[in-house]
Amino acid sequence: MISLLVRASFVAIAIGAPAAYAQDAAEPVIVVTGKGLDQTKSDPAYGSVEIDRARLTSEASGRIENILADVAGFQQFRRSDSRSANPSAQGATLRALGGNASSRTLLLLDSVPQADPFFGYIPFSAITPERLSSIRVTRGGGNGAFGAGAVAGTIELNSATRTDLPDASLSAFYGSDNARELSAGLTTDLGAGFISLSGRWDRGDGFFTAPAASRQPSDVRAAYDSWSSGLRAVTPLADGVEMQFRGLLFQDNRTLRFAGADSSSEGQDASIRIVSQGRWQIDALAYVQARNFTNIVISATSLRKTLDQRNTPSTGLGGKIEVRPPVGDAHPLRIGADVRLAEGELFEDAYSQVTGLVTARRNAGGHSKTFGVFAENDWNLGALTLTGGLRADRWTIRNGFFAERSANGAVIRDDNFADRANWETSARVGALYAPRDAFALRAAAYTGFRLPTLNELYRPFTVFPVATRANAALNVEKLRGVEAGLDLRPTNGISFGATLFYNRLNDAIANITIGPNLRQRGNVDAVVAKGLELSGEAVLGKIVLSGSYAYSDSKVRASGSASALNDLSPAQSPRHAANATVRWTPDARTVFSATARYVGAQFEDDLESNILPSTLTFDGFAQIPITRQVALTGRVENIFNEAVVTRKVDSSIDLGTPRILWIGLKFTME
Repeated sequence: MISLLVRASFVAIAIGAPAAYAQDAAEPVIVVTGKGLDQTKSDPAYGSVEIDRARLTSEASGRIENILADVAGFQQFRRSDSRSANPSAQGATLRALGGNASSRTLLLLDSVPQADPFFGYIPFSAITPERLSSIRVTRGGGNGAFGAGAVAGTIELNSATRTDLPDASLSAFYGSDNARELSAGLTTDLGAGFISLSGRWDRGDGFFTAPAASRQPSDVRAAYDSWSSGLRAVTPLADGVEMQFRGLLFQDNRTLRFAGADSSSEGQDASIRIVSQGRWQIDALAYVQARNFTNIVISATSLRKTLDQRNTPSTGLGGKIEVRPPVGDAHPLRIGADVRLAEGELFEDAYSQVTGLVTARRNAGGHSKTFGVFAENDWNLGALTLTGGLRADRWTIRNGFFAERSANGAVIRDDNFADRANWETSARVGALYAPRDAFALRAAAYTGFRLPTLNELYRPFTVFPVATRANAALNVEKLRGVEAGLDLRPTNGISFGATLFYNRLNDAIANITIGPNLRQRGNVDAVVAKGLELSGEAVLGKIVLSGSYAYSDSKVRASGSASALNDLSPAQSPRHAANATVRWTPDARTVFSATARYVGAQFEDDLESNILPSTLTFDGFAQIPITRQVALTGRVENIFNEAVVTRKVDSSIDLGTPRILWIGLKFTME
């Protein structure tokens, strides 16, 4: 299917662009944007946050997940970034709705969901900031296309347009711990469209995740080695209509703490999108994803391999169509349908810590699908804008199984789980009152749901010494939430926003302790999160100041077998998070910036027996032109070498990124 998508794209480019759209002096020029339908006027009551390209290209780590941390309240399951975290722990969430390695936030790249079809994690190492033009973050329950799953919000990544991309670019960096980063891009006009090819490779010996005081001879550095390559092509099909193709190949290899504790993830993605900006606006999309994951678990006591998750192939298919009829500017209407299909299975072998021999071979997997229809409409009544949306989704979970055999092939377990299906409806309504440009009040209420991932349903896992069991009977998570806020723009270049929110995630999926070093995924009654979000920006000539703060008071509501969790804070959910960035651009190619990030204390586990202390880190970035095309760039991560605790189980501790110094050159040719 990927090859068919590629061929279709290039046939359209070759046929459609030069000949069919040759222009003469009397004909209008066809403009290709490479963008989707305008979202800036959609969802007016939900307080979205924008991250621009200037910020995307001036991050000290060069990694997209750290840029997303500019939106206070954004978090992954753990505090590690995509160089030292286990890939399957890279779930994205907002608003402290509970630690979960699967994403509760819908992350889209050019409208394509990016979550792994089996695990639900985001392949952050494959998403490079220089390929993007902007990011839009909307916290709270989502609606619209692919809204099923957006219980904590939606993150929209938009690819760089032709005006963002130079004809050629090349950058090379060398950093601490023998770290190397190389990226390149080529972009050229093709008829009335354009085509862009980009690639990035980075590797490093890594750092010791174990603190120096407790480090053992068996501890090794968290080495990483990853690459990704992307192709994007845009061509017009008619005046105001364009086709966009995007392809991505990536591979990521990491080692965590012990020699042999290796993990890998890889993917091949492709999508085709037709966008019509005419009187009838249409956005039609189809995509395919092929992913895989492997992971080896090493015992901290015997240093032997205890588990080899040797193969976890998965496939994601999906698409959407969104139509905006010409009903007038006072009543913009959006209607459409979308579908997502996921299938995958795991193959793993368990090993004896004593003999090192295989004790069991396991195979598990299943299929899931959501099909939804949606409609949203705004009513512009002068200073007052009312908005409302409704979704109806049919979901299915089927063909679930778990099989376990001994080393000699004897059957230990052979479970086939009942198929399940149901309808879910979700809705959101909001109001925006803006009597003048400098002031606006907004309020919203919403519902939503998230289907358990195949990983949560069928795959057990171990982060030694804690083992976590899967649960094929997990219920769907369902969100209810309200929020209210204000936006101020007292003068040009100055903006401030504040939002109060209350969210209740019923049947929240959590890792519930059921015995010593033993947990099982299960549904608690609810996770209730309420709090305050602040954001602001000041553009003072060539200096830009920006920052955000989130206070989240999050509690578990639990009964029955999980009653021990009642009124406790959910795991991996800090109460306070804040950041601030100052950027100075004395000219178009000279950039200096510094970022401070604070994350409050949070609990490692559901029983609050281990606490991760608060952290405050500082990063720096400087770019100075040497010639018209070459710039010298320096980056510093964690300037003061703050000890960032990412995992704590009794006396066993893992640390996050220490101080890393980078020096490099950037070449661009317009």
